[in-house]
Amino acid sequence: MHSKYLKYGLCFTAGFGLLLFVFSGCRQKQEAQKAVEFKIDKPYERGPLSVHLRLDKDKLTIAESLLLELETAIGPGYEIKMPKIGEQLLDFGILDWSDSGKILGDKNVVLERYRYRLEPLLSGSFEIPAFKFEFFDVNDPNTKSVLETEPLKVEVASLLGEERSKLIIADIENVVDMPSQSSYLFLWAGLVAAASVVIGLWIYLRREKIKKAVRIFKPAHEIAYERLRVLVAEDLIKAGKLKEFYERISNILRHYIEDRFDLHAPERTTEEFLAEIQFSQVLTSDDKESIGNFLKHCDLVKFAKYNPTTEQIQKTFDLVKEFIEKTKAEERKMDVTDMLKQQEAAEVRSD
Repeated sequence: MHSKYLKYGLCFTAGFGLLLFVFSGCRQKQEAQKAVEFKIDKPYERGPLSVHLRLDKDKLTIAESLLLELETAIGPGYEIKMPKIGEQLLDFGILDWSDSGKILGDKNVVLERYRYRLEPLLSGSFEIPAFKFEFFDVNDPNTKSVLETEPLKVEVASLLGEERSKLIIADIENVVDMPSQSSYLFLWAGLVAAASVVIGLWIYLRREKIKKAVRIFKPAHEIAYERLRVLVAEDLIKAGKLKEFYERISNILRHYIEDRFDLHAPERTTEEFLAEIQFSQVLTSDDKESIGNFLKHCDLVKFAKYNPTTEQIQKTFDLVKEFIEKTKAEERKMDVTDMLKQQEAAEVRSD
């Protein structure tokens, strides 16, 4: 009796080890393929800028990855702004990416190559979207030109391939008696359980890698402008919700100040915050005075139930918008990945 269970245990361990070997072997084989042959190579050119958009394949299974390469060449005296790839790829996750750095070519042309290793999230027909490359003369940075590529179609096949359409659920057969002798039921159940664990772990690690690889960063002013747009769309003033409007717009300014200047405004009362900024060197005296008047005005509406006029409401909104516009900067960016995911989840729940 004990020898029989020992045999089952050895078979279970061997099956589990075999599955791990197969998965790790497949992964190592993919990583070992360093040489790249691009199936698609699309050239684009406008003025001093030329771009090559390349894919190593246009058909793959959901278990495979795709290599996207963007190669740019810009003439002397010009600068180029690369597109934000992560924000435009909706159907693919970025597993890895690399940048060759700027290379000086013939006739002082600056060459640069970006490579992105992409992984499909679902099977079906998808597109690598069109990318926009902005470029400008360094002597006249306000005059910008744009080169736009074309979308590229990519087919992602299911692991079942063409056999998927042939899958048919058979009718239930007549009930039969279970054989009395011992069978390999435990062995098969063990192998199925092991396979489920390995596949589940693989899917989890794959999603975690995509989640860690793709992070979205935005400047503080873009986050604040988006919050202002949402506030305007809700039209709280028309609904008579003055207190809620002032709470929201006050929080928008406080969060912007924290994101932009690293001053902890949201957690403090108005008096505490105004006392702190008096010693801050990042804000001008006029800005400190404007912020103080704004926050005190908001407190009157929120706590003293003061009823502002339409002109005062508009002036309050304009003050926030003008302060953001005057102090915005691209250098300091915030990680908004989790916030965007929460917004998407909220939109799904509302639908």
